[in-house]
Amino acid sequence: MTSMRTPLKKVRYLGSAKEGADHFWKQRMTAVANIFLGIFLVWLIVSLLGADYATVKQKLGHPLISVALLGLVVSGTIHMRIGMQTIIEDYVHDEGLKVGALVLNTFFAVFIALASLFSILKLSFGA
Repeated sequence: MTSMRTPLKKVRYLGSAKEGADHFWKQRMTAVANIFLGIFLVWLIVSLLGADYATVKQKLGHPLISVALLGLVVSGTIHMRIGMQTIIEDYVHDEGLKVGALVLNTFFAVFIALASLFSILKLSFGA
């Protein structure tokens, strides 16, 4: 039986990371979710144009609107992180720089998600 590995892979013992399909599907599923949640966000912004502070606060305090905004933040940051990870892996060739950029990418996405989630929850619970 012949091996499908290249000589370099035989030496390094590197095989498939088995994550390509996972990234592909997560990217596509978050993209679809972002379409619907983005349309919802545009509708929300248009519906609040010209509204006073009390109306905006009341509308953003509604549980369904808060949950949809939370979903948008989670889906958007996951989508952002995966997209940037793909770009970094494809275009950064220095291994040390690549690892550093991937770590910073993850920390940035987590920071953005946490700050956004905190803001939405604060508005939702009536701050």
